[in-house]
Amino acid sequence: MPKTKFENVIFTLIMACIMVYGMIVYNVALATNTVTGETFLAAFHELPIMWPIAFILEFFIVGKLAGKLAFKVMKPTDRKEFITYAISICICCIMCPVMSLIATFLFKTPSFGTWIKTWALNFPMAICYQMFYCGPLVRLIFRSIFRRR
Repeated sequence: MPKTKFENVIFTLIMACIMVYGMIVYNVALATNTVTGETFLAAFHELPIMWPIAFILEFFIVGKLAGKLAFKVMKPTDRKEFITYAISICICCIMCPVMSLIATFLFKTPSFGTWIKTWALNFPMAICYQMFYCGPLVRLIFRSIFRRR
């Protein structure tokens, strides 16, 4: 999708924002045992903290590592869509435990058990949210911003 460094920055900013916001909403819902309008508003309190962290991790470390991991099972000649899905899954497999660890230290009583529980609860949601909602939405937004001829 992104062809230039600038486009990659924009794509990663949008992806990190939408992904982080959705996962914060999910975690607030888990913590409060309910989903109301307040759940969506409460998520905005953590967004300014977690969004830059997610962007920096994804842009500078995880994106490159995920690409390398994805191409351990994919070939450059495979369908572009499958390569995109493989990279997205690899990103989730790396980002979910790391972001769960960071969130555990910032917003919960930190312990190994709390981190594992947070990771275990977040991982299925992160994969499904990325593959079925966030990823397609961000690619649609990106294509709308950067129209190709």
